[in-house]
Amino acid sequence: MPAGIFNSTYYGKDYRAGAALLRARRPYLFKNALTGIGLVGFSIAVYSYTIRAVGQDEFSDVQVPDTPAAKSQQ
Repeated sequence: MPAGIFNSTYYGKDYRAGAALLRARRPYLFKNALTGIGLVGFSIAVYSYTIRAVGQDEFSDVQVPDTPAAKSQQ
């Protein structure tokens, strides 16, 4: 008997999810959706905080030289 997706009872011959797979996934659908929404929200919050925190830096304490330093010959 060859191994592969066609021996599974969860998928049909056209690679679409069968009724058994949909029934098996149904109890987890709501919890997985909430987890995904939570992860996306957390990622956006961290990204926004980082952009806001970096944007507040003034760099007023950094001294920029007027002319480049001359190379010393040895």
